[in-house]
Amino acid sequence: MCFYYFNIYEGDIIYKLNGHVALVTGVSHENGIGAAICNKIAAEGVDIFFTHWGSNTDWVKKFECSIRDYGVRCGNLEVDLADSSSSYKLLDAVAAEIGSPTILVNNAAYSSRDGYMNLDAKTLDDHYAVNMRATFLLSVEFARRFSQSQKAMGRIINLTSGQALGPMAGELAYASTKGAISAFTLSLSAEVAPLGITVNAVNPGPTDTGWMNEEIKQAILPKFPSGRIGLPEDAARLVAFLASEEAAWITGQIFNSEGGFLRS
Repeated sequence: MCFYYFNIYEGDIIYKLNGHVALVTGVSHENGIGAAICNKIAAEGVDIFFTHWGSNTDWVKKFECSIRDYGVRCGNLEVDLADSSSSYKLLDAVAAEIGSPTILVNNAAYSSRDGYMNLDAKTLDDHYAVNMRATFLLSVEFARRFSQSQKAMGRIINLTSGQALGPMAGELAYASTKGAISAFTLSLSAEVAPLGITVNAVNPGPTDTGWMNEEIKQAILPKFPSGRIGLPEDAARLVAFLASEEAAWITGQIFNSEGGFLRS
C-alpha cells in the first residue's frame, strides 16, 4: 500500500464514476489544478492516466501511488505535448496500460511573458504547439477512437483562463492561444454530440497553485467577494460534475467559475 499525498474530499457530492478511464494532461506538481482533478475524480472511482513534463521523478511515483490508494488504476507518462505526434502516442499508451479513456481533461498549458515589444514567431509557436495544437489533436483523436468503441458516455473538458472577460497585458501569445480553446470547444461540441460526447471548458480564475507570492495574493484578494483566493479543488469539483452523468445535457459551454472575481 502507498500512503503519500492521500486526500479525501469529505462532504462532496459523489458522482459514482466507477469504470471510467480519464486522461488528464499537465499534472506536474502536487499543488496544481491537474493534481486536484486527479484526486477528485479518482475518489469518484475513475481510473487515472496523467501526463507530466519536467517533474521530479520521486514526486511522480508517490503521486501515482496516492491515486492508487483510492482503489483505482493509475498510469502516467512524461510527454512533451509540443511534439506534433504526441496525441496519438499518448492515447495509444493509455489504451495499452489501463484502457481507452472515456474522459479527457486538457489541463496542460504553456505560458511565458511577452508583450508587444517582445512577441515573436518562436514565442507564438511555443504557445500554439501546447495550448492549441495538442488540445485540438487530443480532442479529435479521442472522439475518433471513442466513436469506434461504442461507449455510452464521453467527456472532453478543457481548461481556459478567462481570456474573453478582460485583457491580459503582457501575455499576448498565452491569451490568444488559450482563447482559441473556447471557440474550439463550442464548435467541436456540435460535431461530437451525436456520439454521446460532451465538450465543455472551465475557467477557474486566479488560482493559488503555488505561483503566487504574497504581494500578488494581497493585491488580488480584495477582488474576491467571498474573501479568499481560488483553490485547485474548486476547479476539480466542477470538472468532476462535468464528467458525470448529471452533466449529460450540458455541452458547448464555457464555465467562468471564478468565485465572483472582480476585474474592474
